[in-house]
Formats: sequence, C-alpha cells, structure tokens
Amino acid sequence: MTTGALIFAYNNDQTDYVSMAAWSARNIRRHLDIPVAVVTDSVPADGLFDHVIVQGSKSANTRYFSDYGTHVTWHNTNRASAYELTPWDQTLVLDADYVVASSDLTKVLNSQQDFLAHSWAYDITGLNDFSGLNYFGNYRMPMSWATVMMFRRSQHTELIFDAMNMIQDNWSHYCNLYANTKSTYRNDHALSIALGIVNGHTTHHNSIPWGLASLTPDHQLCQISPDSYRVNFVNLEQKPQWISIRNQDFHAMGKQQLEAIVASSS
Repeated sequence: MTTGALIFAYNNDQTDYVSMAAWSARNIRRHLDIPVAVVTDSVPADGLFDHVIVQGSKSANTRYFSDYGTHVTWHNTNRASAYELTPWDQTLVLDADYVVASSDLTKVLNSQQDFLAHSWAYDITGLNDFSGLNYFGNYRMPMSWATVMMFRRSQHTELIFDAMNMIQDNWSHYCNLYANTKSTYRNDHALSIALGIVNGHTTHHNSIPWGLASLTPDHQLCQISPDSYRVNFVNLEQKPQWISIRNQDFHAMGKQQLEAIVASSS
C-alpha cells in the first residue's frame, strides 16, 4: 500500500501558497518519512515535490484576512477532489499552512480507520474561544475540520468525497438546509455535512483523537529553530505575553506570518 501527503496550493495576489507547501513538504518528509504531492495550477520548480498534479481551481472565494487587513481572493475549493486526484492508496491531506513539527501524525496513519479528521479546534494561547468555529449554522452543526484529513481508498471513503462534491455543486441548497449564516462555501462545512450524510444523518463518526491546535492571526508567530516557535500576544489584562511551541503540529491561521517564516527559511 502506497502512502503519501497531498497539499492543495493555489497562489493569490497576497500569498505564495506553493512556496508554503514546499516548505511543509520538507517538514513532512523529515518527520513522517512519506512523499508529498501538490495540487496546483502552476508548475513548481523540480525537486520541491514528489508528484505535481496540475489542475485549475474550481472557483474562487473572497474572505477578509485580518493579518492582511483586506479582503483576499483565495482558491481553496478543490478539496473534494482529493480522492480522485491522489496518487496514493493512503493519503494525508494537509492545508499548506499546517505546520508539521513532530511525528504525531504517524499515529493517524497507523490507525485502523479509513477516514479521520479533527472534530474540534482550539487556540494554542487559550485566549480565543473557538466555540463559534467548532459549530456552524443556526442549528449549531458540529464542525469537522478539513485542515487535516487521512483517508484510505474504500467504498466508505469514496461516498464521503462523492457527498462533498454533491454538496459543493449544490451549495446554496445545503447552506439553506443547515441554516448556515455564512453563504461562502467552505471545505470544512462540506466535509461536516458529508460525514453526517454518509453516517446515517448523525454526528457520530470517528475522528482524530486530539484537538486541532491553532494560532489565530492576532498573535505574532516567529520561528526559533526548525521545530520551535515563539508566539507573542497580549493577554486579557492587555499585558504582553509569550509562549513557546516545540515539537507540536499546529494550524497557522495567520498566512502573512507563516509566509515570512517560509521566506526566511529558503
């Protein structure tokens, strides 16, 4: 059985996601010892990835990114194509801004499940309450995060991705059905709904047995060493504070800060 990572990376006017993905690929090989494929609409330089899958973005969305202080057009809607596009029998799908700084994901790869994703996320600093992010819509549908997904080829997994594609193609309908207050399509919402459908319209399904460690853009991230980071932030008493992150994977939600780290590492 072949195993590898898959990263979707589409550059926009603000962020070089391909360079971010290439930096992540080095970390993935170093910690997980698996090859890395990228899905993009350009052809990266040779040697950055083990496989390059060239595919145009299905569509573009616009969201406000606080670290840029403006609305950004981003191309991140192809995640439902992961099952179709992956060259591997077992695939670890990661966001380009997910920092691999440990071998923890080997536990996910070694699990007996054919599909796993995070069912809850949290702020590393403990300052931000993620309850509004771990649920969506007026019915408070529990979120399944598409930031990290592990799947093996199976009928069950194929049904999940078929459902995601159906939801994406009919997003207005599902947005209304789940009383989603935000009309912009998100991979996380599509995945959450798809898992519910495939698992008998319930919220009971297997998930990665730990939370998705996340760092919001209002905190300042800098790298100390290859797997060590410092986070500067202001606490609830408006006093400056900092914490260190060492040998822990996390989702760097501040794209501008991570891009600076990637640029300084190249």
